Amino acid sequence: MQGTVIKNTGNIYTVKTDTGVVECRVKGNFRLKDIKSTNPVAVGDCVEISMREDNTAYISDILPRRNYIVRKASNLSKQSHILAANVDICLLVVTVNYPATSTTFIDRFLASAEAYRVPVVLVFNKVDLYAEAELALVAELEALYGRIGYRCIRTSATTGEGIDELKEIISGQISLLAGNSGVGKSSLVNAVSPETAARIGEISRIHNKGMHTTTYSEMFELMPGSYLVDTPGVKGFGTYDMEIEEIADYFLEIFECSKGCRFGNCTHIHEPGCAVLAAVESGEIALSRYSSYLSMIEEKKEGKYRASE
Repeated sequence: MQGTVIKNTGNIYTVKTDTGVVECRVKGNFRLKDIKSTNPVAVGDCVEISMREDNTAYISDILPRRNYIVRKASNLSKQSHILAANVDICLLVVTVNYPATSTTFIDRFLASAEAYRVPVVLVFNKVDLYAEAELALVAELEALYGRIGYRCIRTSATTGEGIDELKEIISGQISLLAGNSGVGKSSLVNAVSPETAARIGEISRIHNKGMHTTTYSEMFELMPGSYLVDTPGVKGFGTYDMEIEEIADYFLEIFECSKGCRFGNCTHIHEPGCAVLAAVESGEIALSRYSSYLSMIEEKKEGKYRASE
């Protein structure tokens, strides 16, 4: 029997099958090959289930993933925790104030998502609160990231701006919602699906009552065929599964520009004939993006992980 994992609460996995929902455990000898993760099975995974004579169910195999996205494990700095697998799209909610999301956080998230093959839409939220200067900053960021190739939308749960467009984006998709604390993710979920928001809110209240409770993910059905993966506790994304020489590949404009570099192994830091450095100098590549690239290079050299910006 096959199904999709829709919830993970430690040792118990809730799997949705064609015939219903099954509570499963993972076989003791089950391991996900080549991924150093604290959780062998993630929400969104397509799995094989085997039933025992006592009617207990076990996940016996995991089918190949289209993609996945991870965060730093809360207690093991050298391991990752898989937030979700087989995601169609990630909605990165950004605010330029109340609070301000740094471009470093945006760039690191985008690079990590590129590495894990997860498409991202930038959602500029709370636009109803912004003064003229803040709206101008939104426009600058939209121009910057739109030029690179990322879709950008403006939203306000208060006025309803962009909510229909958001519904259109997530329709028929498995969507991962991400962003710094306070950017209005819950309000957006409420605007799109009040019933889902209420369920997430209740789970969060129960979750926060316990001490040392393990953070877990859950997939909710927003509307028929449309799912949202809620991921409590997401603070940042690191350079897992990236080598230093690969980081430039995940900054799309740097990768494209690097084709003009004199040397094939150019690091875009000091080499003569570097097309990327020339593009930064001319303004073709934004200085903020290049600075984010350098910070990830430096972090990888030092073997560090920066949880958030």
